[in-house]
Amino acid sequence: MLKTSHKILITGGAGFIGSEFIRQSVAKGLSISVIDKLSYAGDLERLKDVRNKIQFYKTDICHKSQLEQIFKKEKPETIIHFAAETHVDRSIHDANPFIQTNIIGTQNLIDLSREYKVKKFFHISTDEVYGDSKKGQFFEDSPIKPNNPYSATKAAAEFLIKAAIRTYQFPAIIIRPSNNYGPWQYPEKFIPVILMKALKNNKIPVYGKGAQIREWLYVGDCARAVDTIVNKGKIAETYNIGSYFERKNLDTAKTILRLIGKPFSLIEFVPDRPGHDFRYSVNCDKLLKLGWRPKIDFDAGIDQTISWAIKHLAWMNKKLK
Repeated sequence: MLKTSHKILITGGAGFIGSEFIRQSVAKGLSISVIDKLSYAGDLERLKDVRNKIQFYKTDICHKSQLEQIFKKEKPETIIHFAAETHVDRSIHDANPFIQTNIIGTQNLIDLSREYKVKKFFHISTDEVYGDSKKGQFFEDSPIKPNNPYSATKAAAEFLIKAAIRTYQFPAIIIRPSNNYGPWQYPEKFIPVILMKALKNNKIPVYGKGAQIREWLYVGDCARAVDTIVNKGKIAETYNIGSYFERKNLDTAKTILRLIGKPFSLIEFVPDRPGHDFRYSVNCDKLLKLGWRPKIDFDAGIDQTISWAIKHLAWMNKKLK
């Protein structure tokens, strides 16, 4: 286990998954420094309960000189790299921010981690690098076949990490989570969009016929999985994080509407996303062997997410202004 004196630098710490990881880590007394450029998707309100227990830097990982000043000051021993542009629709509209942050930013972190002799580097990727599959599961050694600009840039970042591992013996581990949901998720992703719109009795857009299948993972379980890999993972390996719970998008929308007492008539089918992946499903045997198990099943996770959204609807509305 990491010692409380161990210096950890987390990128994207004001984001959805990164902030959950930080809240859990601070509760364990770990020494955390955080980098986030506070883009539209970042928000320090996610860190309000731990803000006085972390060192925060508003910095863009694409700005290498600014990053280097932080490395000089903090001398991190471990990097956990959550920072990324993540929304597929936005990447289809304009891929450039994804190329900058997900590829250039990652290479900057690799360069500085090597220069400042970081002991371990954890790269948070996505199951979307595999592309889609109508049956079976993706294993860590399955071919990666990204199908949209977002997943293509995440795959490119992985190749940079793997190249550094092979060329420089860079001490890195790649982590591929499935679709996360839970409190504090930016309301452009599927589940918070459903919640926000349904609570206001607005139409809920569902792509195509809603037949796409996603594997849903509660954000608290994802953060615990990352922590398990940080403490027990093997250098140069890749680890999937999943829940083994799959559901059609239409069924997910109907479940949420039923739980909050809203009619299915709010669902509005819209033209499908270009190149839309049909199904993701990852095998997590490697992670399970490290001792991790998901604690929050979908029913409990959705209940907690709904309760949070009702209390924080003003925050969700503010994020889209």
